Amino acid sequence: MKDVATEAGVSLKTVSRVVNGEPGVALLTGQRVREAIETLGFRRNDSARLLRTGQAATVGLVMEDIGDPFYSALLRGVESVARARGSLVLSGSSEADAGTEHELALALCARRVDGLIMIPTSDDHSYLLSEMQAGVPVVFADRPPGRIAADTVLSDNVGGSRKATAHLIAGGHRRIGYLGDNPDIFTARERHRGYLEAMTGAGVPVAEAWIAMGPPAKERVWADLERMLAGPAPVTGLVCGNNRISVLALHALASLNVTPAMVGFDDFELADLLDPPVTVVAQDAPGLGRSAAQLLFRRLEGGGDEAPARIELPARLIARGSGEIPPS
Repeated sequence: MKDVATEAGVSLKTVSRVVNGEPGVALLTGQRVREAIETLGFRRNDSARLLRTGQAATVGLVMEDIGDPFYSALLRGVESVARARGSLVLSGSSEADAGTEHELALALCARRVDGLIMIPTSDDHSYLLSEMQAGVPVVFADRPPGRIAADTVLSDNVGGSRKATAHLIAGGHRRIGYLGDNPDIFTARERHRGYLEAMTGAGVPVAEAWIAMGPPAKERVWADLERMLAGPAPVTGLVCGNNRISVLALHALASLNVTPAMVGFDDFELADLLDPPVTVVAQDAPGLGRSAAQLLFRRLEGGGDEAPARIELPARLIARGSGEIPPS
């Protein structure tokens, strides 16, 4: 800034006013300062600005996979809140690996992000305690933290899965299969629990063969679906635990040339254009991101002494056709 002031023939305070968009600078003076900035290639030091104003400059976001539409929508929600505050979001994908998550989170902290939003894979986040004690607020989204207390924003996974299962029961189905993700994942366990609660609450017995949980891999999903649909009493309805499972199940069902009623957890692109259109329980992914970012900025703006908050956003059933197929 000193070089800009010298080049423009003005004071440091005048340069600061121009850079920060403050009033009180004459038109021609401001023009000289901007020309000097352009000539010298000056860039504002946001770290120094943070010290002066207390406004956050960067937010770190660790997610599982930015290529997943759910997580990219959540990222957009975070960005919308950060952008409104003149802040930048730095993000990275853990690829569902606890070691990668650990490295990414600490790398972002080492780069002096002002706050961190985590979509966790690990079940132990005690490695973040020293960062939190040093004043870096951390908010968890989609899944809760492990072994630490921190602000958390979740979807109503249990309630959403109950809605999906109850919808099939209301349509006359009694043999309802559940095709879920890896049971080590918090959301997978919660959605499985919602399925069981709906079945038990309706007095519908559950056969062990109707439930399959594991990684969203083509071979696994196809094999489990073939087993559920085989024999004299196949399932007539199906609840899928997330969007990746739903897409794999649709591919398998097309190959097997069968069409049980189906409700997916998570909406996905083109679901409404398939034949039949896919009934889903939709999460508010951008809302998760916005809520997590709003909690983070509340901490940054002076709410550091409050007890950790836990927010749960509702999931809504969107009936489109696949979940309304009657039992055969």
